[in-house]
Amino acid sequence: MCDTGPLVTDIQRYSIHDGEGIRTTVFFKGCPLSCKWCHNPETQKFGGEILFYEERCQGCGACVRCCPEGAIQMDGDFLSAGRLPVSIPGKCRVCGQCAEECIYNARELCGKFRTVEELVQKLARDNPFYETSGGGVTLSGGEVMVQDMVYVEVLLKTLRRKGISVCVDTCGEAPWENFRRVLPYVDTFLYDLKMMDSRKHEQYTGRGNGRILQNLQMLSEQKAKIWLRLPLIGGVNDSEGDLAQLEQFLAENEIHFQRINILPYHNTGSGKYGRLGQKYEGQNFQVPNQQCLKEWCLRLGKFGTVFIGG
Repeated sequence: MCDTGPLVTDIQRYSIHDGEGIRTTVFFKGCPLSCKWCHNPETQKFGGEILFYEERCQGCGACVRCCPEGAIQMDGDFLSAGRLPVSIPGKCRVCGQCAEECIYNARELCGKFRTVEELVQKLARDNPFYETSGGGVTLSGGEVMVQDMVYVEVLLKTLRRKGISVCVDTCGEAPWENFRRVLPYVDTFLYDLKMMDSRKHEQYTGRGNGRILQNLQMLSEQKAKIWLRLPLIGGVNDSEGDLAQLEQFLAENEIHFQRINILPYHNTGSGKYGRLGQKYEGQNFQVPNQQCLKEWCLRLGKFGTVFIGG
């Protein structure tokens, strides 16, 4: 078994939106894209990070005193309890000591390594739910397909031996070799298509979409089970032109997929950016209106079954 591997940020039990049935979703840390609307910004970087919950902090200074690198200092007024602790850029080594010492849970270490054995043992606890609902495990992120693929392959094989169905939620921006080696062990790929215009894709995610589209076509050629997932962000990719480009792509390419899931934008993850010391850039993003959703469902319905959400 592997003794090193990717970091896990969360294990979400009783999930009903990441594949069929009741599922347990594992969120891995690290992604090649940096989508401006990302709901899980804590999964973008590959290394560990410290989340700071300002609303919980009582200004006691325990984090300042315990930090071995002197990476935290008190700065500014903070309610009546004291002053606000501030992290000094570049000095934190993410040892997690401040999170351990904070009795108010104002600091949290994001990203933990789990051995394959440890992770499988935890996931297998929900086997009764998987069996009765036709569910299983979903590997998400971040992006699982750019993690340590030795670890990922061993994890998938172990789950398969235990009879646990696995979905992989992917943005598609990964080497084809990574997909090829896990194909025999993945039941369904939940495959994101964010937009067809490669330049606009790069503007909003940090990379173009050439490899993403190529990998989708190759997965289709290999007869993989695919659910297309379309994040729909008002003011970004919900225009008539965006829809027409998607229609053209699906019409000109024989992509075999089981369903389309349209995922309307929401900003429920925007509060996480401040906890990471980052600025959320999606203030002008909008939830697509009902007429837009109706039009997308109607026109994409000729290619397959369309669902809102999921």
